[in-house]
Amino acid sequence: MIITDSTSDISQKLADELNVSVLPLYFEMDGLVYRNFADEREMTASEFYDNIRKGKTSKTSQINVSDFCEYFSEYLDKGLDILYFAFSSGLSGTYNASCIAIDELKGKYPDRKIISIDTLCASMGEGLLLYYAAQKKKSGMEMEELARWVEDNKLNVCHWFTVDDLNYLKRGGRISAATAIVGTALQIKPLMHVDNEGHLINVSKVRGRKASLNAMVDKMSETYYEEYDTVMISQGDCLDDAEYVASLIKKRFKSVKDVIIGNVGPVVGSHTGPGVVALFFIGKNR
Repeated sequence: MIITDSTSDISQKLADELNVSVLPLYFEMDGLVYRNFADEREMTASEFYDNIRKGKTSKTSQINVSDFCEYFSEYLDKGLDILYFAFSSGLSGTYNASCIAIDELKGKYPDRKIISIDTLCASMGEGLLLYYAAQKKKSGMEMEELARWVEDNKLNVCHWFTVDDLNYLKRGGRISAATAIVGTALQIKPLMHVDNEGHLINVSKVRGRKASLNAMVDKMSETYYEEYDTVMISQGDCLDDAEYVASLIKKRFKSVKDVIIGNVGPVVGSHTGPGVVALFFIGKNR
């Protein structure tokens, strides 16, 4: 069984199509703790961003060891092996918690294979890696071979992000207060990516929203690997901007057959705020 966590930002519909299970992380708002289910049963992405725009704050927490043990056991009890795709260890302790849980479970389930992979990916970059792995599984690739394929290819998943409001990066410690003030006044938008260690890195600055969206597609032209014809875009309640990026991609890259647009969910969105747009594709390198 392929399992991922909700930071992959894939919808329940896509999860069902890929036959994968999504384990929810947690976020807290107004003193209430919510689980970030793929089907958005506890709070939709739209509701989340409406609350953020009204001034509410959200803080997140990773999946703990006991949660992993409970969730994995549901599948192990059915005689299924598990391949788990974890949120980047450069951004969360989720992967480490999964490894501790697996060590505990191996004694109870000695005949089952349980593998956790540090994807070094975030949002639908994690989802894109999962998407291609699910295709490999459907074509008959066995679990251990599939795990090797994922390890060999995960650093080819390219992530490019931009945000509309610098104050959310300031709150998360990504930029200084002075940078946020000056950048906001000058309409400076950051262009960020996830590096080979799975960290979110500020690469450059672009003046104006549309220029920042164009710049992500320019970055894609530098490394895009045409053999992989599916691209993903995640967005924080700014669908028009995501569709604009999708239209640029379809015009510039004739080999792209499918652009999948999804939401940046509450866990990742707690750190980026509304207006985030992220582009994911398979490239020759990050």
